[in-house]
Amino acid sequence: MSALTFDKSELGNLEYSLRREMLATDRRGGYMSTTIVCCNTRKYHGLMVAPVGGSDRTCVLLSSLDETVVQHDQSFNLALHRFRGVYEPRGHKYITDFEYTPTPTITYRVGGVILRKELLWIHRRTQLMIRYTLVDAHSPTKLRLRPFFAFRDKHALTRANMEADGRSYPIPGGVKCRLYPSYPWLYLQTDKPGTEFVAAPDWYYGFEYREELERGYDGYEDLLTTGYFETELRRGERIIFSASADEMATPATIDEIFEASIARRTHKIDFLSCLDHSARQFLIRRADGAAEVVAGYPWGGPDPRMMLVALPGITLEQGHEKDCTDALDTLVRGMENGMFSGAASARAGADTPLWFFWTVRQLERRIGAEAVWSRYGEAMKALLESYRRGVEGRVAVHDNGLVWAAAPERALTWMNASCDGRPVTPRSGYQVEVNALWYNAVCYALELAARFGDTPFVARWQELPARIRASFLDRFWLAGERRLADYADERGANAFIRPNMVVACGLDYKMLTEEQQIDVLRTVRQHLLTPRGLRTLSPRNPLYKGMCEGTPAERDVAAMNGSVWVWPLMFYVKALFDIEGAAFLPGAEELLASFAEEIQVCGIGSVNELFDADPPFTPRGAVSSAASVGALLWINEMIGAQRAAAGEPCTAVQSRRASSDGCGTAAPWGGKAPGGARKSERKNKTKGEIR
Repeated sequence: MSALTFDKSELGNLEYSLRREMLATDRRGGYMSTTIVCCNTRKYHGLMVAPVGGSDRTCVLLSSLDETVVQHDQSFNLALHRFRGVYEPRGHKYITDFEYTPTPTITYRVGGVILRKELLWIHRRTQLMIRYTLVDAHSPTKLRLRPFFAFRDKHALTRANMEADGRSYPIPGGVKCRLYPSYPWLYLQTDKPGTEFVAAPDWYYGFEYREELERGYDGYEDLLTTGYFETELRRGERIIFSASADEMATPATIDEIFEASIARRTHKIDFLSCLDHSARQFLIRRADGAAEVVAGYPWGGPDPRMMLVALPGITLEQGHEKDCTDALDTLVRGMENGMFSGAASARAGADTPLWFFWTVRQLERRIGAEAVWSRYGEAMKALLESYRRGVEGRVAVHDNGLVWAAAPERALTWMNASCDGRPVTPRSGYQVEVNALWYNAVCYALELAARFGDTPFVARWQELPARIRASFLDRFWLAGERRLADYADERGANAFIRPNMVVACGLDYKMLTEEQQIDVLRTVRQHLLTPRGLRTLSPRNPLYKGMCEGTPAERDVAAMNGSVWVWPLMFYVKALFDIEGAAFLPGAEELLASFAEEIQVCGIGSVNELFDADPPFTPRGAVSSAASVGALLWINEMIGAQRAAAGEPCTAVQSRRASSDGCGTAAPWGGKAPGGARKSERKNKTKGEIR
C-alpha cells in the first residue's frame, strides 16, 4: 500500500495545495479543517469548529490565524487568503514542507528565517494548540499572531455588523473573546511569558471560499479580528498558541498538554494506518453520553443509516467493540413504541432500522450470539413487529410478506436526494435493497430466537421467510435480463440498473440461487463497477450523469443517477467471496489497493463520499466519509478473514491485523445461511465468470 507523501515542489502550486484538505477532530463533535496551506476554501473550514451550548449545532468560532514574521522592521505575512478573486497575502510562497504525521506540520522559510508550525487538536477537549518553533534565524525576530473570528453556524456565513463585540478581555496568558452573548467564550492563551496582546478590533471584508462558489452557493463573508499577539523569539525557541472552550488556569501547563497529546498520536504513514485514524474521527460522544457517527466531514452530521452501514468497518475492524455497542445502545435507548426515533425511524428511512440487524450480525462475531440476543433481542423483535403493524402510513408489510414504502414528499431509501422539494429518485413501492434487508432481518432474528428458546416468536414468524422469498422473486427477478429490478410499484417492475440489487447478493441470508447471484454480479460488473466503487445508474440509461458538478440541484441529480459511491462495494466483495471463496482474494485486494492514492488527493488520510461516474473519477461530496472508510476497512477485514479461513499467509495489507491465531478471526460467512443457495464446493465454471 502506498505511503502518504506530498510533492514538496508543488506546495506553492495553489491548484495542487488548495485541493488537499486536512481534518482533525476532538471526538466530541468539534473539528479543525482547512487546506494544507491553511487557506480556507469552504465555509465549513476553520481552526475551531465546535458544538455550541451542548447542542448538535456546530459553529465556526475561530476561522483562521495569521502569522507574521517581523525582522528589521519588515513584516512577512505567512497567511493565505482569497478576497474577491485575489489572493492576499500570498504566504504560500514561503512554504517549503508539509507533513501530516504525527500532526499536520508546515515549514516556512523567509530569507534566513525558518519557522515550523505544528497544529494539534486535543482529543476529548474543545482545544486547538499550535506550536511555533523558530528553527533558524540570524537576526532578532518577532512573531505576530492575528486571530479571525466568525462565531456563526457552520452552514451559514457572517457579515460585518454592529452587534459583534470586538473587545478582548484579559486572562492569564492571553485574552477571552465572544462576539455574541449566545455563544461560549473562546479563550486564547500562550505558554510564553511576556507575550503581548495588542487590542486592534477590525472587520476584514470579502473572504472568498472558492469551493462554495463552485458548488453553487454563496461564498463570501466578513471576519472580525480583535487584535494580535506579539512576542520575540530566539533561534530554537518555541511558543504554543492555545484556543479553547475552557480557560487554562495555568498557561505554563500548555506545553505539558501538547507534549502528552502528541506523544499519543498514531503515525499515519500508509493507506491502512490513515484509514484507521480516519475511522476513529467519525464516532463522537456527546456530553449526555450518547454515541453517534458523523456521516462525513466537513458538513455532515449524525446519520443513523450511514452510521449502521459504517459501524462494522470503523469500529469492529479495529477491535473497538465497545464503540460499536455504545452507538447501537444509543439507538435502542431512543426507541418509542417499538421503533427507533427521529432520523433512525422507518418513517424517515424504510431501510434504516433494517440495517441495525446487519450491523448486529457483524457484531456477533466479536461478542457472541448469546450476548447479542441478550442485549438486542427485545429491540430486534420490537422493530420487526413495528414493520408488521405499519409505520405512520409510510411503511407497511403487505400480505405477500414484502415491505412497501412510499411518501409523496420524500424518498424513503438511502437514495434520498431532492431537487426543488421533490425526490430525485422517489422509488416508491417495494425497493429491492429494503426487502433484501427485511428478509435478512427476519431470518437472523428467527435464527437467534430458535437458538435461545423464544418459541412464541418463532411460532409467529417462522412461515414468513418463505413467503417473502417467493414474493421477492416474483416481483424483482427479471428472467429475460437475468438480474433484479430496482423497485416495483403498481405499474410493475422498474428495470433501471442500479447498485441496490447487489445488497441482495451480499447479505448473509439470501433469496437468490447461486446462479442468479452470478448473473446479478455480472450485470453489476458490466454496468456499475469502477475503480472507486459502484455507479448509481448504468451509463446506458438516458438519465445517466457522468459528472457530479454544477448547481446544487444538478449535483443532487447526478449523485443518484451515475455518481460512484464506495460503500456498496463491500456487498459486491462479500458476494464474490461467498461464491468464489479464496479464489477471489486477488480481485478483492486489487479493488482495495485501487483506493490507496485517494488518501493524498482530496481529504488527506481519508476517502471521499462519492466520485464522478466517468474517468478520471474525480472525488466529490464530503472529503471524509464514514461509509466509505467503513466499507474499505470492512473489505480489508473480509480479506483477512478469508485468508485465515483458507490457511493462507498474511499479506502486507493484513500483517498488522495478525493475531496469535493467524491473520485474523475465522470467516463469519462460512456455512449455509437460511434461504441461501451457497455451495461448499465450487464448480470450475463459476470461477472468474463475473470478473
